[in-house]
Amino acid sequence: MKKIYSLLFLVVASVSFAQTIYTENFGTPTGTTLIPAYITGTAPATFQNSTPIVYSGTGDVRITGISSGYSGASGGGNVFLTNTAGKYFQIDGINTSAFPATNLRLSFGLNATATVQPIVEFSTDGTIWTPITYTNVAGWQLITTASAAIPSTTTLSLRFTQPAVAAQLRIDDVKVFNFNPACTLTLGNPTTLCDAVTFGTDTYTVTIPYTGGTAGAYTFTPSSGTVGGDNPATVAAGNITVSGITEATNFTLNITKGGCSYDANPVTGIDCKPVNALPYEEKFPYTVGTALGANQTWSNSNAGDNILAVAGNLSYTGITSTGNSVSFSGIGAECHTPVTATTATEGGFYARFLMNITDYANVTTDGTQTYFVALTDGVASTFKARLFLKKSGTQYQLGLTSGTTTTNYAATLFNVGDVVCVVLGYDFAGNTLKAWLNPTLATLTDATPADLTDTPTAAITTLGGFLLRQDSATATPTITVDELKITTTVAGLLGVSQNNIAGLKIYPNPVSNGTLFIETAANAEKTVTVFDVLGKQVLNTTTSNNAINVASLHTGVYIVNITEEGKTASRKLVIR
Repeated sequence: MKKIYSLLFLVVASVSFAQTIYTENFGTPTGTTLIPAYITGTAPATFQNSTPIVYSGTGDVRITGISSGYSGASGGGNVFLTNTAGKYFQIDGINTSAFPATNLRLSFGLNATATVQPIVEFSTDGTIWTPITYTNVAGWQLITTASAAIPSTTTLSLRFTQPAVAAQLRIDDVKVFNFNPACTLTLGNPTTLCDAVTFGTDTYTVTIPYTGGTAGAYTFTPSSGTVGGDNPATVAAGNITVSGITEATNFTLNITKGGCSYDANPVTGIDCKPVNALPYEEKFPYTVGTALGANQTWSNSNAGDNILAVAGNLSYTGITSTGNSVSFSGIGAECHTPVTATTATEGGFYARFLMNITDYANVTTDGTQTYFVALTDGVASTFKARLFLKKSGTQYQLGLTSGTTTTNYAATLFNVGDVVCVVLGYDFAGNTLKAWLNPTLATLTDATPADLTDTPTAAITTLGGFLLRQDSATATPTITVDELKITTTVAGLLGVSQNNIAGLKIYPNPVSNGTLFIETAANAEKTVTVFDVLGKQVLNTTTSNNAINVASLHTGVYIVNITEEGKTASRKLVIR
């Protein structure tokens, strides 16, 4: 699983403001990368700072053994100094000249043993190096030096060196900052909470604990939102809150008082998206070129290239395809859609989708295998089942496992350009995962022999999500996915789009007078979204009186999505 978003937060400012002078969290590498190669990478798989900062060294950057357990641990990449004495990592070009040496401090995350610690040094000319003392640690901990451990200079260099053979050292979250003893406010780790969770665009609140408040005027500068909660001027320890931040929007907060400045740890914007009710059907009716994770039914679970909506559909007997489809290739963001949690009470969990590998050229090694679909328990990072593909000459095979790797591949070989209908199922009572490949949908039952089966070592207790995964540039081919449907029974997957809204009627159809009527058995408030044949949303409205004004739509064919009391249905609409 690739790591969640890494953030760059670099501040260079005057004495009276920002205390952070330099910070580096080492980005998010795609694998073990030597430092010279990592320097030339592209974000997020590269160092977070560029000129005038210069990096060098004989260590490498890794995504394994990530930093954790201390405030501000970024949890992405880290510099690794392996079991070779003399391995080093060096940073040049840090300017601390705007600050007095008596206030300067260095901090860094360190994973070491109690007996072998890296040699940490500074230099102002790159030739003469002076050791920096610090307290030994074991495991990941944040090291913070005393004041005046580093000098005030325009040419500060830092170097971390492996002193012994029998040790492995990891370094992360290097920071140089100005510490003013008069600045007493200490900010804790922010927490986030959605203000609401709807299919619309919601907001969230950030809560930042603090200590060390003192009398006097504080100035709060949030990147967005409204500041509230406790005031450090009157409450010595409490919680600052910032509400009304648009979901998926990153957040920062700066607080100043006199000559003191405090920056809260930056917050990666959270999604406030609802869980999709079952049965759930996804026809990808999104504007061509938009990111799948930007829609309210899906969320990106890490950084990278987005899975994108593309024009057109995949076709298969027994399925009426509408809307658009999505495509992805190589390395990039994983995209997750949560659905109603399903347990043994419901009996089973079944997902059907169409796929087409349109290009395998980027995967050059025969036998390369990776998984591209996962079933989750509702948490994007908790995989309960994985669907693999393996390159076999100019063709490929599909495999299934409840583990992390598999040799369980179906004998059938598929070609680039083949549309494949995949049905994944899990029987809670029998603890059996199944995959049917290109089944006859009209006659498919749970008793139909599956192409692949797997018995999890530990029975799955909950399933509640479907994830599309992009692995790496040399493992994941270009794949188109369409017509996803998730239900608790095989029967729920069959045939054309089911009408999930009792008594649904739309009329007249075709429409020629500009008014469309939508009636249901409940006649409750309905959300109505209309898409053109390219998947572009052309109308979104809410109604409780059964009438929709469609006079603005041009002559043509459209898809109408209707949602009422958590149930959805799609219909074709003709405008004359």
